[in-house]
Amino acid sequence: MDSGLEYTLTQHGPVSSLAEAAAARGVEPGRLIKSLVVRRGENDFLFVLVPGGRSISWPKLRALLGVNRLSMPSAAEALEVTGYPRGSITPFGATTAWPVIADVALSGVQVSIGAGAPGAAVTVDADRLVEALGARLADVTDPE
Repeated sequence: MDSGLEYTLTQHGPVSSLAEAAAARGVEPGRLIKSLVVRRGENDFLFVLVPGGRSISWPKLRALLGVNRLSMPSAAEALEVTGYPRGSITPFGATTAWPVIADVALSGVQVSIGAGAPGAAVTVDADRLVEALGARLADVTDPE
């Protein structure tokens, strides 16, 4: 990671749930970030950083972006546009520096975000993460 961020790298074996992943990384489930890639239009994508236990609120995200339609790309398309397979997607080092939106629930805490390989993650200060990514902080999720 060449972002200038201070971080702690964790590596773990396969996990089958949010709770297992959080335990393996030593964080609360709500502090684990899912990096989702969303299609805004043809060849127009963005990353949405979603805290564990929450999911994208499509109405909130569409309103924020001023669009009527958003979708999730297929696994093959996500790999093509980010360079990462699903489950390992991260804005860091992606093939294209797509815009990033971080849910406001990430503000002011330490979080764990995938590091681009299965079972690899970094724990970082969320506010510094948002700053390093040039992310837009917004209310774009709902509890699962």
